[in-house]
This record gives sequence, C-alpha cells and structure tokens, in this order.
Amino acid sequence: MRAARLMKRQENEMSVTERGATIWLTGLPSAGKTTVARALAERLRGEGHRAEVLDGDEIREFLSAGLGFTRADRDTNVQRVGFVAQLLASHGVKALVPVIAPYADSREAVRKRHEQHGTPYLEVHVATPVEVCSVRDVKGLYAKQAAGELSGLTGVDDPYEAPEAPDLRLHTHDRTVAESAEALNALLRERGLA
Repeated sequence: MRAARLMKRQENEMSVTERGATIWLTGLPSAGKTTVARALAERLRGEGHRAEVLDGDEIREFLSAGLGFTRADRDTNVQRVGFVAQLLASHGVKALVPVIAPYADSREAVRKRHEQHGTPYLEVHVATPVEVCSVRDVKGLYAKQAAGELSGLTGVDDPYEAPEAPDLRLHTHDRTVAESAEALNALLRERGLA
C-alpha cells in the first residue's frame, strides 16, 4: 500500500513541468514578510508561475488553531507549515511562506525535510530592525507589549534566532516593496526556479 502511494506520488511529481520551491521568509513581526511575499506572488503569477502565499496568521487560524506560543507550539506550527509548503512545492508551486519561525532548529528541520524530498528550499531573512518594526506595528503587538497587555513578543521579550547564512537577507527598511520582490525574484532566477 505504501509503495503504491509512493509510486503514484512520484508519477505526479514527474508530470509537473514547472519546478516548485519553498521560499521561507523569516523575520520579526511587522518586518514586511507578508507584504514582500504577496508582491512576489503577484509578480510570479504575472509571469505564468503557480504561486501560493502561506500566510502565518492564516495558518494559525486554520491549520494550527489551538496552538499557543510556547516553544513546543511554535515548533509544531513551523513543522505543519513546512509540510504543506513542501507538498505544494513538490507539485510545481512556488510556496511563499512569510512565517516568523523564531528558532533556527525548527527552520533547519523544515530545510532537511525539503532536502530529503529533493524539493528546493530558500531561506530569506527579512532583516528589519526591531525599532522599525515597532514603528510599523501592523497588528498593534508592539504597543500592546509596551503597555503590558502582551508578553512573549518575538524579538522583544521572546527569542528570535536570526539566520546566520540565509540564501538572501532583505533589508526592507532600506528599499521599496517592489525592490525587495525583485531581489527575491532575481534569487529565484539565479537558482533556476523562475
């Protein structure tokens, strides 16, 4: 039974003409991960590629409902998102994943899963300083944390382990959204994925 499923999966993967990939955008809250991912997805679709954005907030609402923000829950969330991204990517989709994923070992486990399946995986660090993120404060999280209404904010009173050697480091505070999306698209072209 398992062998038959594996053969069917391999046949499906071989019938995909476009090479998929997971592009994981990690960074602090309000760093610009989702904004850049959506801009790149629009661009890729305009060029005829299949692209999906696996937004961290939407994933938490639907796929990881009930999980909190303990380290174990964050790891579980990252592994779930990584599984879905790898599955999409193995079927020719560019899976853009703007998810904080604060722990390096969780991100590395997702990378290894992709490697085991021969699926391209790129890690992009959206390296926006916490001072800029707190001014952007898209969801009001920094304000709530400062007012004592929230604890466990990644990069403030909860750890964030920035990637040491990402495939790309984007400084979104120094460039426009379009420039960031173009830098990412250039990386995909360089790696033969666009």
